Amino acid sequence: MALRLERGLRLAARCAPPGRALWVTTAAASQERHFSASSPRRQSDEERYIQYSKVPTLHFQPSLPRLPIPKLANTCRRYLDALRPVVEAGQFQKTEQLVAEFGKAGGDGDALNTQLRRKDWLNKHTSYISGPWFDMYLASRDPLVLNYNPFMAFSDDPRNPDQADRATNFIRSAVRFRASLLDNKLEPEIFHLKPEKSDTQRFRNFIRYVPSRLSWYAALLVKAFPLDMSQYGRLLGSTRIPCRGRDQLVSHGNSRHVLIMRNGHFYTLEAMQPDGLPTLSAKVHSQLAWILSQPDALPPHPLGYLTAINRDQWAELHQELVSNEENKAALEQINSALFVLCLDDQRPQTPEEASHQLLHNYGANRWFDKSFSLIVTEGGLSAINFEHAWGDGVAVLRLMNEVYRDTTQNPYVPPATPPSPSGEGVERLQFQLSDRLKSAAEAARSEVEGRTRDLNINIVQYRRFGKNLIKAKGLSPDAIMQLAFQIAYYRQYKCSVPTYESCSTAAFRHGRTETIRSATAASKACAEAFEGGHPAGAEEMGQLVAENSKWHSKLVQEAAMGQGFDRHLFALRVLAEAEGRSVPLFEDPSYAHLNHIVLSTSTLSSAAVQLGGFAPVTPDGYGVGYRIEDEMLGCNLSTYPTRDGPEFIANLQTVLDELHDVLSGRNFKQ
Repeated sequence: MALRLERGLRLAARCAPPGRALWVTTAAASQERHFSASSPRRQSDEERYIQYSKVPTLHFQPSLPRLPIPKLANTCRRYLDALRPVVEAGQFQKTEQLVAEFGKAGGDGDALNTQLRRKDWLNKHTSYISGPWFDMYLASRDPLVLNYNPFMAFSDDPRNPDQADRATNFIRSAVRFRASLLDNKLEPEIFHLKPEKSDTQRFRNFIRYVPSRLSWYAALLVKAFPLDMSQYGRLLGSTRIPCRGRDQLVSHGNSRHVLIMRNGHFYTLEAMQPDGLPTLSAKVHSQLAWILSQPDALPPHPLGYLTAINRDQWAELHQELVSNEENKAALEQINSALFVLCLDDQRPQTPEEASHQLLHNYGANRWFDKSFSLIVTEGGLSAINFEHAWGDGVAVLRLMNEVYRDTTQNPYVPPATPPSPSGEGVERLQFQLSDRLKSAAEAARSEVEGRTRDLNINIVQYRRFGKNLIKAKGLSPDAIMQLAFQIAYYRQYKCSVPTYESCSTAAFRHGRTETIRSATAASKACAEAFEGGHPAGAEEMGQLVAENSKWHSKLVQEAAMGQGFDRHLFALRVLAEAEGRSVPLFEDPSYAHLNHIVLSTSTLSSAAVQLGGFAPVTPDGYGVGYRIEDEMLGCNLSTYPTRDGPEFIANLQTVLDELHDVLSGRNFKQ
């Protein structure tokens, strides 16, 4: 069984979309995702649930395989492979010696790895990375905005609903999603390697009767790979609470209300009735119309900016806020809300303007501590901006997929529904602010506006070729896109730099992410060969591109299998720091250099998402959100003033032209 498990996971990792590996929701929507004619249900069930799955949501969770701890020797080898193209030869030789000492029997790595395996054995309910990863996020004192919270924008609704219409439909669908999740009716997340066998009613009728402790193994027999859903519990009704030294995640399982923000003011309304059914859409629509009709300008001391500053500073101010009983009650309403709906008056005209508004909005009309913020602009553009400590985007993308499909296929408020504003049932939250809190809010606004205005965004949609041509050549689309980034950077600075590509390890219980190190010896060889003065012709460059694709695919497969090196070394370093152990490898300049990420990349692929982005993770870095479609390659690039984003984009477009020539057998140098 162990051999079959390994072979199955490796095959799934090879076939899954690269870069995000095993957590992509299958595109084919079976009848079971919604109600089918054969599903036994009551009318109230159709109103209550967005899905009514025969297979319980958490059916596979008890039998999911555990995230493996890689062999120390493999981690050391992979670490050196990642270092070789991004450090000088002399420094690399010094690091090689440190790695040899670290990995030898009786060395620091050997001792720490023994401790890690022992600790993992004593905590079989979770993964070795889950606790340290939560701590890493929650102990960080950096502001959430720009440093952690990303955004994903919904695709446009073809019916072109207005702001109140789309927001009302989103609220109802999100409540129905939550009901399905809480009542174990949401279809389990499964990667179907052979959907003709596993994404069927026959499979569901069979697998639901298999005991949960065996269900994962039974699914494996038909090449179906259930994914971890432990993060879904914090998707709705959760908030990050600021505390000195380390924040806390708090969830409220009985929440029935939604927080509404408009012009920095706070309102709440009941989105769910006491019987669990969604509040009537006509009522919610009237309430939102009333909120949108309020003439209030931005308050002189908007509290939302405080969620975008240093976490210790915010924690101190938070303590003062809750010392007042009225403020404490208002904050409890914010913290316990299902989510925050941000109604923005702006109407962005370009993708760049939209990215700024959805990523940070210069701090205005946001409460960044909530598990996610649903943003709906005046023109109907909508997005989710989410806090990252509780999860890695797996649950967020699933929510977006289901809600987008429900709101576009089964809208409860048709377009251009005449508003009939009513404030009945809407509660406006009020705060009593001391002079110190007023000054702090003003200072936070000034700081956040200044910091966010330093961010530059450049977007390109390249349409000369896309996934279809790349796959026709037998290459990995993700490898080609990552290679384009590497060559574009090399052309700008004549070197390769540490690069991060996120890969989910949701194939394992309480898996989080692993890093794909896309800057490799193979990508550097390509970058050098693509230089105009290099003698390589079309055939040689084509061979180098193929070799890079093969190596990149290997890295994707290893990361999805939990066989990268970054999380393993991170866990060992956490253990060393906890016991005050000095480890030369972790004090080596090469380790610091490799973890100073210059190119931070992440990809999106969903019919529900049209745009996504995030800020660079270092002041001299690039934030690269990208998407790969059949006939289009897109990039949403963010930079700070230390980097020339337009030059990188120009290089990227040129490099994609050159890659197209090479894939077509032409020598662009002639």
